[in-house]
Amino acid sequence: MRMMCLFDLPMDTPKQQRQYRIFRKELIRNGFMMLQYSVYYRSIPNRSAGKKYQNAIEYFLPENGEIRLMAVSEKQFEDMQVLVGSKSKQETVVGNKDLVII
Repeated sequence: MRMMCLFDLPMDTPKQQRQYRIFRKELIRNGFMMLQYSVYYRSIPNRSAGKKYQNAIEYFLPENGEIRLMAVSEKQFEDMQVLVGSKSKQETVVGNKDLVII
């Protein structure tokens, strides 16, 4: 499965900009990768394992904005259509593999 984190955070004040940077860095530290701006994802073995990452994200939530988590199956993730642009190099190389040896 893939856990997707979709967020829209305000960046009007220096404090809000700092909270955005912290939130984004914590997502990356927890293994999330950018799919698009404000859309990050990571592989999880099942929904119950995703609860760990939900709790981690809840720990460093900013004061304002919107943040949503969504778990989708590998098949649903693979069936995603790219209408404009192309898949990132990382998406092409990793695909649906949980482990990539470099």
